[in-house]
Amino acid sequence: MQRVAVITGASQGLGLELARSLAADGWSLVIDARRPELLADATDAIESTAGHGAKVVAVAGDVADPDHRRALADAARATGTVRLVVNNASTLGASPLPALVDLDPATYLRTLEVNLVAPMALVAALADQLGDGATVVNVSSDAAVEPYDHWGGYGSSKAALDHASMILAAEHPTWRVLAVDPGDLDTELHRSAFPDEDLSDLPGPEAAVPGFRRLIDGSLPSGRYRAQELVR
Repeated sequence: MQRVAVITGASQGLGLELARSLAADGWSLVIDARRPELLADATDAIESTAGHGAKVVAVAGDVADPDHRRALADAARATGTVRLVVNNASTLGASPLPALVDLDPATYLRTLEVNLVAPMALVAALADQLGDGATVVNVSSDAAVEPYDHWGGYGSSKAALDHASMILAAEHPTWRVLAVDPGDLDTELHRSAFPDEDLSDLPGPEAAVPGFRRLIDGSLPSGRYRAQELVR
């Protein structure tokens, strides 16, 4: 049975670069993104370099939508054996970033729904397909551990995701559950946080892929890691 990776937020940035890397090595993919046109372009790009036998199944939708998560789980089941889940889809919440006391409660709830609740709910939807040795990667941030000014909404959602990841690891010791900080990258999300700044001096998202691949392909135990430190 074909090994399958489910990757959310795969239409651009880190999600797209990681999907391209895995597909090139023969992984079949189930990918999603909210914007269908970007997802279609990403699918073409991934398929153009995919290894022999690799399939790419794209399901457009919002990972915070329960019906969409069920559709992802159904697509994965029809594609092969799920060995990897990468919860990459995230929202900044608001741009420019407000102070915590100015953060609209509805925006805060949406941030928690996308960055915390949806990843855990997607794993739950896929749980019956995740056998011994399956890997769950939850994309974290340095904002989860550093109290950056104006990053309270996003940072606290990622801090909670880190903690939930370790609980999931304790409850499912036959899985590897990895909370991974990709480091500062030139991505759309990062640019949205600093709309008036030039971030072109930062590395592109492809810089984090070798660290993620070392974790995915290796045997490091469940825990929190910094992707770029793994390849220094």
